[in-house]
This record gives sequence, structure tokens and C-alpha cells, in this order.
Amino acid sequence: MYQIPVKRIISKEDLDDFLQSDAYNDYINFIIRLNDSVCDMKIDPNMDVSKNVATIIQILETLLQYVKEIPPVENSKSRFGNPAFRDFYDRVENNVDELMRPLVPEEAIKEVSRYFIESFGNRRRIDYGTGHEANFMAWLLCLEKLKVITPEDDKAVVLRVFVKYISLMRQLQFEYWLEPAGSHGVWGLDDYHFLPFMFGSSQLKNHKYIRPKSIHDTDVVQEFSKSYMYLACIRFINEVKTSASLRWHSPMLDDISACKTWIKVNQGMVKMYKAEVLGKLPIMQHFMFGSLIHFEGGTPQSEDHDGGDCGHVHTQDTYAMGQEYPECCGIPVPSAIAATAGKRSRPIPFD
Repeated sequence: MYQIPVKRIISKEDLDDFLQSDAYNDYINFIIRLNDSVCDMKIDPNMDVSKNVATIIQILETLLQYVKEIPPVENSKSRFGNPAFRDFYDRVENNVDELMRPLVPEEAIKEVSRYFIESFGNRRRIDYGTGHEANFMAWLLCLEKLKVITPEDDKAVVLRVFVKYISLMRQLQFEYWLEPAGSHGVWGLDDYHFLPFMFGSSQLKNHKYIRPKSIHDTDVVQEFSKSYMYLACIRFINEVKTSASLRWHSPMLDDISACKTWIKVNQGMVKMYKAEVLGKLPIMQHFMFGSLIHFEGGTPQSEDHDGGDCGHVHTQDTYAMGQEYPECCGIPVPSAIAATAGKRSRPIPFD
């Protein structure tokens, strides 16, 4: 019944089939439900959680301990990803059965664990992007399908589990200098993440005082970043990219700050996630399908078939004339550099 998930999306046609599938509907409806569950809710580290949610949080704490035990190797001549990340990845992979066992039926571990292992970045390229973030959400969706978590856990899944996951990812990004996958970031949102902006804008939907333009107020960002994910992301960006203003290195966020309401921002984030993450072939070529997230379209790919150094297959129309690197990849860049690689002109889906 259970099976090791495999990649099935190679072509634009495969992606179009996926976007019409039950697997797509299951995933996006799960994301939207989580998004709606935290409307007007602060991050609360003392929130009551179910036994299984507490176990998930403890698993992530274990991984944070791994980071402490695996320091970055001396790599001062390079500003790219630190090879010690591979040791972290290997420890997660080698211990994943033990990590999953308190939550997942033995026979399902081989399927569920694949999503978990691929939630923290790519071992070979030492990079991280929204596809890895999507794997973490797919792992949570599998846990729901196995009845490990329920809709009653939604608030805690976002405000305790997902917040802990982001905390772990920030540690990995700082310690091992994970490169932004594809060098695009999410076109000006963040070099790595998307969902903290979606969930974070839901948290602020009806806030009396904090407005979208408040991201430019350093005092507001500092004071409320521990309560609201959106502001925590702004604080992270400000701390990492100190050489220029938000308007320069994150033009999309700057444009979004002109929205009058957080409701408009959140609606735009949902629309953008569908179009710019789930609707993008270079990201979704990495998405995996098994029995729990089931999709029969496309062509099953062997685990070692990942399209070379960039990690995905290039179709004939991927390259623009005269390009050395395809549009989907960009030129590889060190972490915290991608957002200033040049002005990017993309429509904001908030109108």
C-alpha cells in the first residue's frame, strides 16, 4: 500500500495535469485551511497542543540539536554553501526511522519520511527554496491523512510547528550558508521562503494598528516580530541585507506594503503561491508522489534522475536565445546575494 514517493512532473503538460488533479486540490486546500486558521492570531509559545503536535515539535528540537553538534567546516575561501550541511542531512536521513516511529505506522515510514528528509535543502547543491518548504507541508499533509494530526490542530500546526520549522531553517541558513535554490528567491519576497508571508499576513488581517506599510517602521518590526511571522521575515531580511534599503533589495515586498489592508495582501499571497510556486515547472519538477499524495499523471522518475547540477530537467524552450543559464535557474549565487542580482519585473497578483 505505502510506497516511496517519486517525482512525476517533467513537462508543462505534466504540470497542467497536476494542477487539475486531486493531489493538487488536497495540497492547496490544506494550505488555505491552515492560512485561514491563524487569522488574527499571535504566535504563542505557550499554546496548548495535542500529544502528537508536541511530538512533532520535539522532533524539530532534535534537529536543532543536530545543528549544534555539527559545526560548519572551515570554508573561509568560499561564500557558497558549507559542506557540513551534508553531514546534517546524512544524520537526518540515517535517523529518520527512529524520528518518525513515535508518530507514523512502521509500514508508512518509508513513504512519509521521504518528504521530511527533503524538507531542509538539497544535499548535493547545499541550497534551499520553496520546493523544500513545500515538502515540509506535504509531510504534514501525510500526517493528517494518517490521522496523526487533525483539523483541530491547525492553529498549533502553524503557530507552533511551522514556526519551529522556520526557526530550524534560519539556523541552517545561517550556519551552513544555504544558497537560494535557483538564485531567484521568490522574486523579491525572501531568498528562501514563501509561506511565512502568507500565514503571517493572515495573522495580521484585522490588526487595529499594524498596516502593510508598517514594515518600513523599524520599531514596529522589532517590537512585534516575535508575534507575527510576516514581521519576523522582514526583520530577518533587514538583518541579513544591511547594505541597502528594503525598497532596493526586496522590491516586491516594498510594492506590497502599498496595499491598504492585510486582507488584500493575504488574498494576493494565496494567488501568488498558486502561480509562482505550485504553477512553476522548475519547482514542481521536484515534488514527489506516493500513495498518500497520489498523482497518476506524468512519468515516474528514478531517485537519481534530477537533471544535473541544477536539480531539474530542462525542456527545449527553457533557454532564451543566447542564455548560458536557463531562466528557471539563474546564475548560481551565494546566500544573501540573490536579491540584489538585478531588477526583476514581475506582475504583483494583488489587483
